[in-house]
Amino acid sequence: MQRKALYILLAILPSVTGCKKYLDQQPDSTWTQLDTPEKVSQLLGTAYPQANYMTFCEAMSDNVADKGTGVDVRTNRDPFYFNDVQNINQDSPEYYWAAAYTAIAAANNALIACENATDTAAYSRQKGEALVARAYAHFMLVNIFSKSYDATTANTDMGIPYVTEPEEVVFKQYDRKTVAYVYDQIEKDLLAGLPLIRDDKYKVPKYHFNQKAAYAFAARFYLYKRDYQKVITYADMAFPTSQAVSYLRPWNTSYVFLSPLELFNIYSNSSENANFLLVETNSSYGRNLAQYRFGMNFPMYRAIMGSNVTGGDWCFPAYTYGTADYFIPKLSEYFVKESVNATIGYIYTMVPLFTAEEVLFNRAEANAQLGNTSAVLADLNTYASTRITNYDAGTDVVTLAKCKSYYGLSDNKNALLNAVLDFKRAEFVQEGTRWFDLMRYKVPVTHVTSQGQTMILGADDPRRVFQIPLSTKTSGLPLNPR
Repeated sequence: MQRKALYILLAILPSVTGCKKYLDQQPDSTWTQLDTPEKVSQLLGTAYPQANYMTFCEAMSDNVADKGTGVDVRTNRDPFYFNDVQNINQDSPEYYWAAAYTAIAAANNALIACENATDTAAYSRQKGEALVARAYAHFMLVNIFSKSYDATTANTDMGIPYVTEPEEVVFKQYDRKTVAYVYDQIEKDLLAGLPLIRDDKYKVPKYHFNQKAAYAFAARFYLYKRDYQKVITYADMAFPTSQAVSYLRPWNTSYVFLSPLELFNIYSNSSENANFLLVETNSSYGRNLAQYRFGMNFPMYRAIMGSNVTGGDWCFPAYTYGTADYFIPKLSEYFVKESVNATIGYIYTMVPLFTAEEVLFNRAEANAQLGNTSAVLADLNTYASTRITNYDAGTDVVTLAKCKSYYGLSDNKNALLNAVLDFKRAEFVQEGTRWFDLMRYKVPVTHVTSQGQTMILGADDPRRVFQIPLSTKTSGLPLNPR
């Protein structure tokens, strides 16, 4: 473990190298005339939710503590108290909802252009991206604003509207239908779009659904749907186990020698091999994540990073602003001025939507569910070889016996699953990912305030599902129960 004190002003930010998507994605003045594949591709640059789910998802999880002081905003406070977020601006659930449906509208308009083209074959790449992007936005919506997929209840659990046509009226009536229906539509779009995805024709493929990103999405989709053999199939298409090391971030080698600003620069950079899909988000999360009142302090850092099943130490460097604001240098803001001489502008956080690390964990989890012990251990040991300080393959090896002993479990599957989810928790701390795993496995969450009040979010508590925007009632949508 490493703890390093870092007292720097938030205004001192990494350069925007690798974060030029703000300029790259803007459609030109004729984008409404979608009469070339290139123009459709420009439109598809906006077919990804340009909003950040990390603030409210991380604050709802078991990765945060009440520091008693710090940046105190509703998007961070309300989820910690398991309350509906009373904020509609950036980094709120409502803001994400709107951004996701805006992205879906862009995908739908792109699909219309592809279908109406004289030479439809020339638009096949764009059609594939539009279908997969539409599936992704709906997938995120259903996993934030509905219950996690459960085959025994999915046909009755309330879903979200699956929108396949551009809106032509102000208040169109929608139906939430069911989680099962939404998953069926996601799968339909995903499977139709996957064969059409190509990596060429884009200046920066990682700002679009390239092949690796699409396979990574498919692996995540089928993991959440609990179709584990398909998880393995698509994860192997992203990269086989034998090539995993070449895709994982080199945290315990070259990353060790980087400064915090250098780490900020590389983590969400398109040049980083581990990043499969990136999106810029209108978000101040990168600026505030370390200093939120409800976040990672030293005891929480120790709980997440203090030990692991290998017996070795995690190499992730921990820094602090002051004494209680702990963070791993990964996500930071970049600032775009309104004009060359302006002092005001827009705050963005570049977010990796799909990474090699997630693909590896998804494959390991699927193999654990299927009882493929050796395959799970192969991926966990590959991961450990890039994350343990002074890694020694002889002493830091992950074995089934170690997993069972470390977690005090006799069941092979559960011991391996615990190891996978703990590794994943450490890897993606402060990125909101933990919340989706807690949802999928219906793990209760306990939060304790700085005054000692204990709050428990039970496995079946309806507050686990984020509330949809109140304004959607004009479209006939029932709110989530409370």
